[in-house]
Amino acid sequence: MATPREADFRLRDIAVAAYGPSAISAIGYGAIMPVLALQARALGADVSTAAFVVALWPLGMLATSLPAGAVVARLGERTTLLLAGLVDAVAMVAAALSTTVWQLGVCVAVSGGAWTAFLIARQGYLIEAVPMYWRARAMSLLGGTFRVGVLVGPMIGALLIALSDIRAVFLLSGATSVAAALLALVMPDLGVESRTAQREAGHASVRSVLAAHRHTLLTLGVAVIVIGASRSIRASLLPLWADGIGISASTTSLIFAAAALIDVLFFFPGGWLMDRRGRALVAVPVVLSVAIACFLLPLTATVAGVTAVMVLIAVGNGLGSGIVMTLGADTAPEVGRAQYLGGWRLCGDIGNSGGPLLVSAVAAAAPLAAACLVLGVLGLLGTGWVGYWTHRLDVRRTGPAG
Repeated sequence: MATPREADFRLRDIAVAAYGPSAISAIGYGAIMPVLALQARALGADVSTAAFVVALWPLGMLATSLPAGAVVARLGERTTLLLAGLVDAVAMVAAALSTTVWQLGVCVAVSGGAWTAFLIARQGYLIEAVPMYWRARAMSLLGGTFRVGVLVGPMIGALLIALSDIRAVFLLSGATSVAAALLALVMPDLGVESRTAQREAGHASVRSVLAAHRHTLLTLGVAVIVIGASRSIRASLLPLWADGIGISASTTSLIFAAAALIDVLFFFPGGWLMDRRGRALVAVPVVLSVAIACFLLPLTATVAGVTAVMVLIAVGNGLGSGIVMTLGADTAPEVGRAQYLGGWRLCGDIGNSGGPLLVSAVAAAAPLAAACLVLGVLGLLGTGWVGYWTHRLDVRRTGPAG
């Protein structure tokens, strides 16, 4: 693998190729997430089923994480980005045309599968293109471009809903996926030499790569599961809570947009802190802010109250922009990297799917307030685990004094 020399590296030289596809596709994601549960409700789903439909997106990612890693290893980042964008576009157009809850659910799951391939390819490209001393900031910026899209998406979504209906938001998402796929064609194929060497030596299987790094996956990987679960709840729990207290779909979209603005303001400081002060300093607030927010949400009954809770989550989430990708890059081997990143993505997807599934399960048997309390308690426990293992990584990377 060719490592860029620090003296020659300029982030702006790779900005369009590295961040353009992510920023564009994130607009579509940001537009549909606040209204996905509401669309399921409009098609006849009850609260529990609507939460499950939201959970199908991370479940689709979960089911395809390991195969996606193998695909990236063989096809490369650029080709994978192109194919993933086109598949997601088809899924979103089909979602707009869905007339039943199960049709919508299938489309959501397929979209999740396309996204996991997209994310692994993005991460692999940055590992190749960016030197170590810039790694966390580059990954945070990648997470930041996603957050910019999540900021812009709900605002455009709210406008489309006002002019038409919720289905128009899914068409917007399909259009952004096509645009992202086409933009990926401008990026250089940096991993071609590495893939050629691995092809000649025989591709390592996903199982063998994960087995060789099982200790890391069972420690830091579990920390990533906790981070993913903490982050995932706002896509299901908060819209359903807002709907339960009478907040409209367009207003919910605007609340998500306000939170996304906070995310954007904090992502680069978070990357700077990771590069200068270590990974633990930003990993812990991601989980802790969500745990506290879960305890506060049942106390809200107004737009202002729900917005305040969202802002609290956004501060921690913004600081932790790119933390999962940075941890994965820190621990990824040079040989079998894409396969390893597929396993790393699997850890994140287990967390991403776990939060909405827990909301769905608890909502089926008890009020949503119970889901808030359960997630809050688990969040406090998870904060300790995340802090311990990310600190251990910092010590290994920089020594006890770093």
